[in-house]
Amino acid sequence: MKLVVTGGAGYIGSVVTSQLLDAGHDVTVVDDLSTGHEDAVPPGATFVRARIHDIGDHLDGADGVLHFAAKSLVGESVESPELYWENNVVGSFALLEAVRAAGVPRFVFSSTAACYGEPDVSPITEDVTPAPINPYGHSKYAVDLMLTGYARAHGLGATSLRYFNVGGARGRFGERHAVETHLIPNVLMVPAGKRERMNIFGDDYDTPDGTAVRDYLHVVDLGRAHLLALDTSEAGRHRVFNLGSGTGYSVREVLDTCRSVTDHDIPADAQPRRPGDPTTLVASSARARAELGWSPEYGIDEIVTDAWDFMRSGVAAERS
Repeated sequence: MKLVVTGGAGYIGSVVTSQLLDAGHDVTVVDDLSTGHEDAVPPGATFVRARIHDIGDHLDGADGVLHFAAKSLVGESVESPELYWENNVVGSFALLEAVRAAGVPRFVFSSTAACYGEPDVSPITEDVTPAPINPYGHSKYAVDLMLTGYARAHGLGATSLRYFNVGGARGRFGERHAVETHLIPNVLMVPAGKRERMNIFGDDYDTPDGTAVRDYLHVVDLGRAHLLALDTSEAGRHRVFNLGSGTGYSVREVLDTCRSVTDHDIPADAQPRRPGDPTTLVASSARARAELGWSPEYGIDEIVTDAWDFMRSGVAAERS
């Protein structure tokens, strides 16, 4: 297929682009490089530097769009919500209008578990009513709602994939954010010599070891779900799938895994809970298993090992 990937110079977008190329697809990456890196675009992909607002000229003949481009920092979204409405919502609307005009039949959207807010059920299914609690989550859920309308009205085959916590790397394609908010790469910065110790925000949760529990998914498993979503797309239908391992790991368990993989004593200090941090967030991926034929192949050990190998390779430092 001839595919367009928005945000393909970013972490997840570059990994998925590499998988699409390996599967034999013709891929054009569109990225404005506001947070991505041009040298992260996999060889073999055509690169176009542009905003998603101005993508229309690059969709002619496309069989599908995979949409990763978005602002994604929760704290920033609270401080500057206008950035998230303008980029994630207005930009996605412009993209969808271009998709409609070009007659692109398939659309896969990088959605998020943030759409659910702080549900009091676990595991979280797609039947849980979305209730985002910050502008980032609001902006992503707004695009989900757009896709439902576009699918019904215009026959678009749309799929939203709601990620939980993604980690790991695929060879030279890994995580290198200017502002790193994810637990695993932050922990690995200690053995990498980039920070002295970690903070554990809350050790009094109602969990076996008192720390918050989250669901972690390898980025390679995540990418496979995108390829399956493309292959199983249905005209006129918007499908929503949670993507997670279905297994929760506490902050202390992640720390212990990082210590084991790196053979490094990673000091950690308990701090008060952060406002709005739920006790447990674990995905049910039963629908993705049933309808996409997808299931994760890698666990927390592989996630940390691949992330650590990427960090030690020096690729991130050389290309930052």
